[in-house]
Amino acid sequence: MQIAARGVKDERVLAAMRSVPRHLFVPLTFREGAYNDCPLPIGRGQTISQPYIVAVMTELLRLEPGDRVLEIGGGSGYQAAILGTLARDVISIERIPEVARMAEENLSETGIVNVTIVIGNGTLGYPDKAPYDAILITAAAPEVPPPLIDQLAEGGRLVAPVGSRDLQELVRCTKKEGAITREYFGGVVFVPLLGRHGWPE
Repeated sequence: MQIAARGVKDERVLAAMRSVPRHLFVPLTFREGAYNDCPLPIGRGQTISQPYIVAVMTELLRLEPGDRVLEIGGGSGYQAAILGTLARDVISIERIPEVARMAEENLSETGIVNVTIVIGNGTLGYPDKAPYDAILITAAAPEVPPPLIDQLAEGGRLVAPVGSRDLQELVRCTKKEGAITREYFGGVVFVPLLGRHGWPE
């Protein structure tokens, strides 16, 4: 597998990547390239991330089977499907209603039942189900939204692309005894995170 060859070592993550049929989360127009290692458009200016980046961000979360996960930026549901394969339950927030409906249909088709799609402003998180053991932001943030830090459990991990609209760096924030430590994992490019604690629309 090309992802393993590029340095992803977590066997659970690799197994999840093998088991989730990515082509079901890609519009028919682009399905021929569903397993190429590149992002693809899914409509409304949104993309499905390249498989390698999905695997890297998932590995950085260090998920355990009993974890509760919050995803910001649900897109077509592919990343949520990977998270749902590895964790107990997943809340995925998507701001565009028709994209959220697409994600629900895709997840239903794959038989993944522990992911809940919520339509809303992801920069505010989802306090109703907090705290979360892991939070994944799949859109470019100028900084990590404070509400998401607040919703992170003790020992929780948050992974996000943080930086400008044009270039970001992957950041992992870990909460320990109320304090946040940050680690950095290289440059990436994502669509912007829009909302109160993201970029203006």
